[in-house]
Amino acid sequence: MARRLALEKRHEDEISRSRLHFLHRDNWFAHPHVIKAALILTGLYWRGRRNAGDVILRRNVIAFPGLPPAFHGFTILHLSDLHVDASGSALQRVLQLVDDLHYDICCLTGDYRAATTGSCEPALHLMENLIAHVKQPLFAVPGNHDSLMMIHGLEKLGIRMLLNESVAVQRSEDRIFLAGIDDPHFFRTGDITRAAARIPAGEFSLLLSHTPEVYELAERAGFELMLSGHTHGGQICLPGSIPVILDAELPHGFGAGAWRHGAMHGYTSTGAGTSIVPVRFNCPPEITLHELQRASAAP
Repeated sequence: MARRLALEKRHEDEISRSRLHFLHRDNWFAHPHVIKAALILTGLYWRGRRNAGDVILRRNVIAFPGLPPAFHGFTILHLSDLHVDASGSALQRVLQLVDDLHYDICCLTGDYRAATTGSCEPALHLMENLIAHVKQPLFAVPGNHDSLMMIHGLEKLGIRMLLNESVAVQRSEDRIFLAGIDDPHFFRTGDITRAAARIPAGEFSLLLSHTPEVYELAERAGFELMLSGHTHGGQICLPGSIPVILDAELPHGFGAGAWRHGAMHGYTSTGAGTSIVPVRFNCPPEITLHELQRASAAP
């Protein structure tokens, strides 16, 4: 935790020093205006804004031969990349969607605020409103936009934050293990080995990671399922959902939706919110219901 906080302080200092450098890679305060102007000139901006608020519900059924019997039909609500203080229309749509859903647990895979520096309070206030609509229990990991200064506030809202650790989830006589890691994308403080250390050999386990970029390490650690976000699916995509920029080092097929690596299943959410500019093209925002099934009982 101390290392992460030191890295956050260094990042804040770098941003401050770069304010006069218009094209600094982390100086996003000017870039949105450039992108917005280009979209307005092409007549696409307001369509993109409407697309960004049109959050959809996706359903993903995954079958596992080793899933404990009591967890057949176990359902996970997966929320990612909410960016609540910059995605107002999307957040309102998420509130509408979650009110009518039935699920066993909710998992959040990071990026609750929009900026990467500054006050966390606006995002925490909006998260409080969201959590009032979501059923317990809730488990979450931080993203690269989130400060560790948010952790206490998120936990006060009833979210169990998983920072390179795991918990057991019980159902009848069976259990599975849920692990979560710190951000492995920008801060690179995620530690899969540490997160998996208390999971007994042979137990069914799933991993929450803000980004899917660590999929190889996760599969080697023995996780059966990995849930992630971060990529926004590209957010601005060409027809056919081909991302212009993915902002992640991984195969294209792992950038959105369901995928598989070796024995491990994975899912990368396109996220509910937006980053940099509040638009989407050919890449709908989403929340996701994952249903776990035993392979022998799957239709």
